Amino acid sequence: MTKQKRPVDIVVISDVHLGTYGCHAKELLHYLKSIKPKVVVLNGDIVDIWQFSKSYWPKSHMKVIKHLITWIGKGIKTYYVTGNHDEMLRKFEGLKMGSLKVVNKVVLELPDGKKAWVFHGDVFDVTMQHSKWLAKLGAIGYDTLIVINKLFNFISEQILKKGKLSLAGKIKSSVKSAVSFINSFEQTSADIGISNKFDYVICGHIHHPEIRTIKNAEGEIIYLNSGDWVENLSALEFANGEWSIYRFQESDKIQMDLNKEEEDELNDSKLFQNMLMDFNLMKQ
Repeated sequence: MTKQKRPVDIVVISDVHLGTYGCHAKELLHYLKSIKPKVVVLNGDIVDIWQFSKSYWPKSHMKVIKHLITWIGKGIKTYYVTGNHDEMLRKFEGLKMGSLKVVNKVVLELPDGKKAWVFHGDVFDVTMQHSKWLAKLGAIGYDTLIVINKLFNFISEQILKKGKLSLAGKIKSSVKSAVSFINSFEQTSADIGISNKFDYVICGHIHHPEIRTIKNAEGEIIYLNSGDWVENLSALEFANGEWSIYRFQESDKIQMDLNKEEEDELNDSKLFQNMLMDFNLMKQ
């Protein structure tokens, strides 16, 4: 029985990091299957090319790619906004394939006439600008911490019967410099958005979902961040004239477990064949 999908005018997803151990691809796929978007914005770091390895590419990661390609094949307008972990795609800025367009930034015209400026956000990261090797080293360390976190949560939930804990999130939130960086990142994004007369500025990159109004001497703007699918399992949605943050809930996990048998029906060969068919639709 096909469940009714929830209509969404715009969905913004960022920092999925497909190809890494920390990526929650199964949860993301469950979310994608639950919505019916008119516009999709993939706001950077969807595939983690920095840490990509041929030895680690689970079926669930392939299914996410296939689902996105299916959307594009159906004509759903999709923007792939490049990030730092998929920065090699920046050389393809302006590429169009069906309803897909690769961009470094995009301005969305909303139904009420307001404008939302969307970009990944790594341009404001000093570490990214001046010490890319250090940023890559930090990414590897972060991914290792996520793997440790998964083991810790398994022990906490299954043996100790306690809830989950995000070690990476705890570390980031407890370090003053990290908090300062987030605040600076948000303020800088807002300042530029205000100076360009945008109504919204939408970012990713810092894995910190947020919607808040930021003011300066020139005016104010609504700053939004879509979060990530490593720790927060979050996305931004625009529906009925309003923005909101979607967060994967325990009820979603229960429903996902109920659908597990259906998810496992396709083998790798059939999955790849179906993806090729969807890809061919993109080119038409």
